[in-house]
Amino acid sequence: MIGQLKAYVERQAFGVCTWLGEAMGLSTSSIRLYFIYTSFLTIGSPIIIYLVLAFWLNIRQHHRKNVSPFWDR
Repeated sequence: MIGQLKAYVERQAFGVCTWLGEAMGLSTSSIRLYFIYTSFLTIGSPIIIYLVLAFWLNIRQHHRKNVSPFWDR
């Protein structure tokens, strides 16, 4: 049950923290805490960074799904 809930939240939260954690070799929970704490300390500026990364990952994922190989055209 907890695993399903975590997977659902990850899908809904764009997967930015998971992607950063895998890329940097850090735990996802520590990255989430970093975003939360720095958002409070800097009055929300990491939220802008988070949204930019979420947009970039979404575009990247969309591009991978919709691009067909050259020889299929």
